[in-house]
Amino acid sequence: MPDLTIKKLQESISKIDHKNNSKEKYMLKLMEEVGELAKVVNEDVRMKDKEIKGTIEEELQDVLYYITCLANIYGIDLEECIYLKEELNCKKYNRKNMFKD
Repeated sequence: MPDLTIKKLQESISKIDHKNNSKEKYMLKLMEEVGELAKVVNEDVRMKDKEIKGTIEEELQDVLYYITCLANIYGIDLEECIYLKEELNCKKYNRKNMFKD
């Protein structure tokens, strides 16, 4: 598999799933997937032999998918947000930036 960046994920998802008038739909789907993630985390269901159905791995991907859809709808660059939020967290928790040497 080729390397995947958050930017590439956003671009790929925007090509197949980008409905600006569906903010509420995407938010409800995200909430649904977070609920499903909570269930499999509680049951500690992990992927075995590349079988992802009904696992923590599947639900994490579903959550990431809908977060990415919402970011795309709002025109948010998730990579930029990660870096900016890390700077805030460093100040808040008085720690080193995990992205800097």
